[in-house]
Amino acid sequence: MEILYSTKPETRFLKETWSLLRPIFYLLYHQFAWTYDFVAAVVSLGQWKDWVLTALPYIEGRRVLELGHGPGHLQLALHERGFQTFGLDESKFMSRQARRRLKQRPGLLEKPGLCSNLTRGYAQSLPFSGQAFDTLVATFPAKYILDPRTLDEAHRVLRPGGRLVVLPLAWITGRRALERLMAWLFRVTGEVTGAPGELPAAVKGHFTRAGFEVRKETAQLKSSTVLVIVATKRPGF
Repeated sequence: MEILYSTKPETRFLKETWSLLRPIFYLLYHQFAWTYDFVAAVVSLGQWKDWVLTALPYIEGRRVLELGHGPGHLQLALHERGFQTFGLDESKFMSRQARRRLKQRPGLLEKPGLCSNLTRGYAQSLPFSGQAFDTLVATFPAKYILDPRTLDEAHRVLRPGGRLVVLPLAWITGRRALERLMAWLFRVTGEVTGAPGELPAAVKGHFTRAGFEVRKETAQLKSSTVLVIVATKRPGF
């Protein structure tokens, strides 16, 4: 989700500098995946895991597929709550992180399919049969989530009335100096857009065109706001 911002020289400089760091972000999700939790915690001022887990109240049904499961925090939480959980990620490094996290949790070791339900692949071509899931969830995904192929695949594998839950953005709203600095950096680098909790109409349109009814929710944390998109598969579409 690329957003256009001010053309002020200082803003352009920051955005251009940020774009030069994209290869580093790729490594962070791949070869340097072992540092991901630390870096995410730093840039979110310790709120990253809480942001991810705000998806939980919006997940319904029994069979859940997480797109881009990353290091596995949400996978673990879903397993602990009794969901039949599946995960998909293209990064073999993140797959290792998630499998390690699941295996290390006492009480889950004997659970059937604990790690075998993690699959490597791409959201644009899901290796699952139609109407296989009650809920799909993606927390802070890359731009692939708005790819029409991704949304078509999500629609295909959801049961009628199933939902796609996406957490696309979080705003740091605290008033302490460091919180205000990080909030400003998120804005000028294009990592967030608009007022806290705002869902751009253009983003909503991607989901509606793919056959989803969309509603916006917000999760208010101590010093941040998380945007939650709940997209329900329209009957007969």
